[in-house]
Amino acid sequence: MEKINLNEYLAANEYPGRGIAVAKAPDGRQVFIGYFIMGRSENSRNRVFDPVPERGGICTMAADPAKLEDPSLIIYNPVLTLGKTHIVTNGDQTDTIYELMDKQMTFEQSLRTREFEDDKPNYTPRISGIIHLENGAMNYAMSILKSADGDGSSCRRYTYAYSNPMAGKGSFIHTYAGDEIEQDGVRRLPSFEGEPKNVIIPDMDIDKLTDYLWSNLNKDNKVSLFVRYIDLETGKYDSRIVNKNV
Repeated sequence: MEKINLNEYLAANEYPGRGIAVAKAPDGRQVFIGYFIMGRSENSRNRVFDPVPERGGICTMAADPAKLEDPSLIIYNPVLTLGKTHIVTNGDQTDTIYELMDKQMTFEQSLRTREFEDDKPNYTPRISGIIHLENGAMNYAMSILKSADGDGSSCRRYTYAYSNPMAGKGSFIHTYAGDEIEQDGVRRLPSFEGEPKNVIIPDMDIDKLTDYLWSNLNKDNKVSLFVRYIDLETGKYDSRIVNKNV
């Protein structure tokens, strides 16, 4: 599969929706996690990321609580940490994974209890990732739960697992394949297709990479960005949050 530069890919996509990127940093000693949200409606854009340090993660909050309409699909915990495992998703399935893995269920088993979002006609996919660290090594997995070509009566489940990734390389998955299409007389956003993209991560420190990623997200549609670097040997991590609404 073709390897793409993550920043160039984002710069060329006006609305990839929400996205998760995981990679081993170019120095080979750290793990990179990136998660962003975008929005077109006022409700989707009325959000910020906020730290939840006691659970090793972040939550989404309304930037202006007075403007909050339906919170069901926009208020959730995108990132949580369970021991040596970091969980990142685009919805409240983060909590599902956290709770069921804590009961010794697997990532895949946890997600069998969930489906795509109930936001007809888009049926936005639920994208998820886990990163596990052990003895200075890493492995990770990504999942997408999506409708059957826009048919909300059927759910398709895909999981991709990666062991010992090469330095500077990783995977990227996002919710939407492109702009709206018309299907059976209905306009909708098409779901992401195929395997997660093989991406190349530039050799930058966390602050420079955060700034670079943020600058390459569409200025009108971007809402929030989260970046985390994890030391493979110690498990200690450093995180950054950027919010358009500050």
